[in-house]
Amino acid sequence: MEERRSLEATSGRVLRTPRAAGAAGVLAALLLAAVLMIVRISLPSAIPAHAGEWPSRSSHRQVLEIALGLLPFAGIFFLWFMGAVRDHIGRMERGTGPPANAVSGSAEERAENRFFATLFLCSGLMFTALVLAAGAAAGGLLAITGNIPAGAQDLWTYGRTTLTLLASYAMRMAAVFTLSTTTIGLALRVFPRWLAWLGCAAALVLLFVVGTVPWTELVFPLWMLATSTYILGASFRRGGA
Repeated sequence: MEERRSLEATSGRVLRTPRAAGAAGVLAALLLAAVLMIVRISLPSAIPAHAGEWPSRSSHRQVLEIALGLLPFAGIFFLWFMGAVRDHIGRMERGTGPPANAVSGSAEERAENRFFATLFLCSGLMFTALVLAAGAAAGGLLAITGNIPAGAQDLWTYGRTTLTLLASYAMRMAAVFTLSTTTIGLALRVFPRWLAWLGCAAALVLLFVVGTVPWTELVFPLWMLATSTYILGASFRRGGA
């Protein structure tokens, strides 16, 4: 019996998300913003007249290769960011208890929380998968067009369109992730109101504006940075209390 209690206590200490997870969220936001900016600057907004010549230029290739090298690390740190958000919500829920109005409708509220928690998890994983798929598509496009004669307009059109679609789908998944996280944070009262409003605004921009207005995709890493900074600050406040 004592051995079982000791094992449970040890498991509880081991499975607690480290404070570094909040810092990983900050790194994920900065890396994702850097990748998006590099791609936005280096890739032409329109299909170039000489499609085969553009990726063969060493300066363009080197810049995009740097972005593609950073992308997997941004995906890894984003998963840590998801863990930090889930840990923060769990800690605050255990510390504050259920909301004041949760009396008779506790079963319904638990079902609603499971619904948004499922959206949170699935949209986060789908975003990571789509971002990595877009990186693979970009890497394949660079590899192929760099070894064929200039003027491969059809190949460039196909690759550029595929990359644009994958990026657009990823941003929509990011919108669902942002909205579900904000909804959970509001329902459990673990996020301040300013962060909730920022999340709602970011989700709307990612759903309806990205793809039509340049640079609006940077709204997502901005929200990630704000959320990670708040979670990191909250962890330090709990540690000092």
